[in-house]
Amino acid sequence: MAEDWEAGGFGLYLHWPFCEAKCPYCDFNSHVSRQIDQAAWCEAYLKELDRAATETSGRILSSVFFGGGTPSLMAPETVARVIEKIRASWPCINDLEITLEANPSSVEAGRFQAFRDAGVNRISMGIQALNDSDLEKLGRLHTAQEAMAAFDIARNCFDRVSFDLIYARQGQSLADWRAELERALSMAVDHLSLYQLTIEQGTAFGDRYNAGKLRGLPDEDLSADLFSLTQDICDQHGLPAYEVSNHARDGAQSRHNLIYWRYGDYVGIGPGAHGRLSLDGHRWATECYANPAQWLDVTSKGSGEKPRTRLSSDDQASEFLLMGLRLKEGLSMSRFTALKGAPLPRQKLDDLEELGLLTREDGYLIILNQGVMVLDAVIEALLTD
Repeated sequence: MAEDWEAGGFGLYLHWPFCEAKCPYCDFNSHVSRQIDQAAWCEAYLKELDRAATETSGRILSSVFFGGGTPSLMAPETVARVIEKIRASWPCINDLEITLEANPSSVEAGRFQAFRDAGVNRISMGIQALNDSDLEKLGRLHTAQEAMAAFDIARNCFDRVSFDLIYARQGQSLADWRAELERALSMAVDHLSLYQLTIEQGTAFGDRYNAGKLRGLPDEDLSADLFSLTQDICDQHGLPAYEVSNHARDGAQSRHNLIYWRYGDYVGIGPGAHGRLSLDGHRWATECYANPAQWLDVTSKGSGEKPRTRLSSDDQASEFLLMGLRLKEGLSMSRFTALKGAPLPRQKLDDLEELGLLTREDGYLIILNQGVMVLDAVIEALLTD
């Protein structure tokens, strides 16, 4: 079980916590700061990379992801030094995937060229909507025209470009979403992350919703129709879903995110970053201190991590099911058995299969579209004795 992670691979996540503004729907660890000591942050990242490399020496690294926040606000020189340190610290696959998240409002051609020269080879853009009215409602700082211009800049600099859209927005009809998604798919994109708007507690949208001031959200039936329409249109354009919210042409899937969903190991560095590491015969959950100033301080004194949590067999099996069922390829039932020490409950599998929510093929458990819409209930049923 100690080497189970090898079935999913090994990656590195680096969190940049700063944004130009806080979006009202966002519950990520992001902060607005007008003064950032780029040199201090660079040294902290390099120090944490040294620490992580010491305990995972010799592992073959297959992906790096700069997430946030808005990593395109990082100094390209910082990104270059971090990538140089990473390549010196681990053996890497020949075509190491290095993704950097970007917002259209922080994009300009010279900066993207500098990121490319630093070693970034994939861009993930937070476009979120393709009309100005909804962009304003979502608290975005860019216009639709600026988003498309930024996408063109990225396409000219990088072979692999993805972007995000949020749907099931306030007042959005099926016809509205069809037109917007068709427009997105016409932009020569090879990867799309398409998320239904989720109202998270602790966000500005959450507060408005609780106060009854967030009107026009879709009901369950319209949400289901929007999801079905999304699958149909993306399938027609050759970008089928390979995960619940992610669509790609063949070969353009995000390798980094596949490490998460296939339950591999990954190092998490930066404020609030999480990780999963198999060490000394056990799998550990890691989490860094979330406050940027605190993380910077504790890193200078030793480690940016909180005390680690050792994951039990039940914990690992639950996480594997939670992540793996999101994938269209499904999850290995024998791997679940090895992690938990017991197989998935046969009668519940039979019942869920009879309801048309999942299927079993060649030893894999695969969620169907009807099951995706009630995924939490399916997972709860399989994990409840």
